[in-house]
Amino acid sequence: MAEVRVRFPPSPTGYLHIGGARTALYNWLFARQHQGKMVLRIEDTDEERSTQASIDGIIDGLRWLGLDWDEGPYFQTDHAADHVAAAERLLASGHAYKCFCTKEELEQKREQALAEKRDPGYDGTCRNLGAEECSRREADGQAAVIRFKVPRRPGLLFYNDEVLGRIERAYSDVEDFVIVRSNGKPLYLLSNVVDDIRDRITHIIRGQDHMTNTTRQVLLYEALEAPLPVFAHIPLTLDIQKRKISKRSHGEVVAVQFYQERGFLPWALCNFLALLGWNPGTEQEYFSREELTATFSLDRINRANSVFNFKPGDDKFFTDPKLIAINEHYLRNLDPEQLGALVQPVLEQAGLWDAAYAGPRRSWYLDTLVLIRDRFHTLNDFAEAGRAYFSDQYDIDPKPLAKNILKHPELKTWLPQLAARFAALSNFNLESTETSCRQMADELGIKPGVLINAMRTALTGQLAGPSMFDILITLGQDTVVRRLSRVDHLYAS
Repeated sequence: MAEVRVRFPPSPTGYLHIGGARTALYNWLFARQHQGKMVLRIEDTDEERSTQASIDGIIDGLRWLGLDWDEGPYFQTDHAADHVAAAERLLASGHAYKCFCTKEELEQKREQALAEKRDPGYDGTCRNLGAEECSRREADGQAAVIRFKVPRRPGLLFYNDEVLGRIERAYSDVEDFVIVRSNGKPLYLLSNVVDDIRDRITHIIRGQDHMTNTTRQVLLYEALEAPLPVFAHIPLTLDIQKRKISKRSHGEVVAVQFYQERGFLPWALCNFLALLGWNPGTEQEYFSREELTATFSLDRINRANSVFNFKPGDDKFFTDPKLIAINEHYLRNLDPEQLGALVQPVLEQAGLWDAAYAGPRRSWYLDTLVLIRDRFHTLNDFAEAGRAYFSDQYDIDPKPLAKNILKHPELKTWLPQLAARFAALSNFNLESTETSCRQMADELGIKPGVLINAMRTALTGQLAGPSMFDILITLGQDTVVRRLSRVDHLYAS
């Protein structure tokens, strides 16, 4: 096999969404597996909708995911002259022609064809105009588009798809399609092919929604006397209502940045996206970057569309449970130093970072993250559910408050009494704190869980978490005593 060259060519008309990210991932995996190259090409020919903010967002999203590219970013508009030159070549070789039919004429013909139950495609009115007639019409100021002249021959136009197998279409079913607008600007169909030829792309891995273009682009490759790349059309990503995921329909909830801002790990998202349309052939769900690169193959991409389960517009954030589970897995298995580096900006943004966490309290900081991470879903949880470990200003969840503290009004007195016992301990450790707690429960004639659960709520604001006595040691004697001594606010109406 010659050097594998793939491309990811997003249009900068919005953010990088998860469908585009999955396409980029599949291209990246294929290129890396074959020691090939991935080209990043920004297809910015839609001047009205393309923005620099979108370009920056796409590039930042790919970098955050760790999907590096080998060439580019190239910009399609920088090669407009190449696209025009290709159209001129097709005109000169007889593979294209100028069409002077107006929009009104085409619409009238279309309506008539539909009324007569005929094919509404272009009928070839200008297909055989002579050079003199074209010159006369142009001299009269008539605008013209350039159409590709589809061969009128029997048989089938076909190509072999790495995912879907042999794809066939009768030549008679393909109308003469426009490749250059009347304003002289080439269409995507032509520009995309010309760029892929110039960039020496060997494999085109893209969504199945592009299949309507592929048969026409096969004709363009042949007419331009260029080798045909290998095509692999991957399934679409749908929402739970089986609608295609798109930026317009679903908003920011399908943006890569949405998940970055909510504390998901980039490789966890990649791992999830890889499985959203690809089957490894085993029960394995968690893949390192190296494992996924070695295992990925085009022939194991599913033919059926995949479903991404999320709820756009909900007040409470909800996303696919499988994505949550994958993110939890990586969160729990990160090296402590890696975890510390990732959590730091989250704490900084929340105003919870202490410079000592990078210095004399580094060990405490890392040990605390490891202690509390097992019940967390994302990095943001460290600043939200884990806030009490880094600040005295934290919210008390109303559910555990009602269940663990308000249910026993006596705790208003008991918790400060327990604080006094903790304050008197000369050696504040796991054994001494547990002994003090259980002795007090025995003296009061209550189950130890009453005190333990109340302490958890008062000290962390949460219903669940690590071992209560591990929490005590992590927070430290001074913090524990201070918080348990002042519980009046928990009973405020």
